Amino acid sequence: MDIQTIKNKANEGVQALQNLKVLDLTRVVAGPYGASVLGDFGADILKIEMPGNGDDARGYGPYANGESIYYANLNRNKKGITLNLKCEKGKEIFLKLVKDADILLENYRPGVMERLGLGYESLHEINPRLIYGAVSGFGSYGPYSQRPGYDIISQGMGGLMSITGEKGGKPTRSGNAMGDILGGLNLVIGVLAAVNARYITGLGQKVDVSLVDSVAASLENAYIRYFESHELPVRNGNAYASIAPYDTYMAKDGYVIIGCGNQKLYEKFCNEVVEMPWMITDERFLTVPLRVENNEIQKKYIEEWTKERKVDEIVELVLSKGIPAGPIYNVKQIVEDEHIAGAREMFIDIEHPVIGKMTVNGNPVKLMDMMPRINCPAPVLGQDNHAVFVEKLGYSEEEYEQMKAEKVF
Repeated sequence: MDIQTIKNKANEGVQALQNLKVLDLTRVVAGPYGASVLGDFGADILKIEMPGNGDDARGYGPYANGESIYYANLNRNKKGITLNLKCEKGKEIFLKLVKDADILLENYRPGVMERLGLGYESLHEINPRLIYGAVSGFGSYGPYSQRPGYDIISQGMGGLMSITGEKGGKPTRSGNAMGDILGGLNLVIGVLAAVNARYITGLGQKVDVSLVDSVAASLENAYIRYFESHELPVRNGNAYASIAPYDTYMAKDGYVIIGCGNQKLYEKFCNEVVEMPWMITDERFLTVPLRVENNEIQKKYIEEWTKERKVDEIVELVLSKGIPAGPIYNVKQIVEDEHIAGAREMFIDIEHPVIGKMTVNGNPVKLMDMMPRINCPAPVLGQDNHAVFVEKLGYSEEEYEQMKAEKVF
């Protein structure tokens, strides 16, 4: 199937999640990111924010025309209202919305929704089919459940920082909000699993996601190594603790990545790329565990070869032999890359009502008959109040103006 056929199918109108109505109470990164993923596939997302300042992320730069681009990127494909859930009228309106919803997403600290009288058990009585997705720093139960949690906390307590950084260096945070993104993705996986479970049982359920759990699970083989050896995994730079050669290597004009994931690739690399066949039979490099143990020694030999060549030259040669290799891109190179930015459409140009023309992240999941797409930009604060309260819920203009005066929204 060629790319134009794929695009034509994607524009036919049907989207994979268009039958799902989602109430999005989330703020900052993890929850908004997860909700936007659902929206990319057509879910009807209604973002509900506190009157006044709204989502905390509206205060995060960069800005254009006074509007947060940070917020706009994470909240595309959503309608937006403001609603004061601490007042009785606000709760009344919220419960009307809950009755018609498939999914509710929130990332308050556990217990906040219960104190408002809007926890899962209460909402389940009103709408037994409601799927309640909650993402928080430590989850809704356990000794740490009441601790506040941000991305950096999840990276630290989830173990990622303990194995990230230069060998012998200090613990290092991943350069992106890895804990938040993993938490958002796990929230999506959980609620979609619950959607399918609802076809089986007829009932919704609560989905509980922890940022720390999400990061801890991502360490995968670090635990296997620890359980087997009882030795703590250490920071090892860009080397991999299970495979070698599998690292970054200095070239004449930068650094290059080369990964020999099995013996066949390794032998081809030695024979046909660096032309050092002796490394195949050298006792220090005979097996994968030995190559991992002696990676720094072998790396010096490989870099004797790479330092004499440019990155592009190395990548082209290594790839020509069927061995994985690549450059280390910066952001500018990524957004200009013909594959990532071009064919894979990982950056989408949209028109925002305040910001104007802007570019948002594309969706990495491609359903080949129902491609993700940006149907609308992020809402300005309270953008859809009138449409939801008057046109959808049936409040009169007089009631609308009275609620506005009473700061219900």
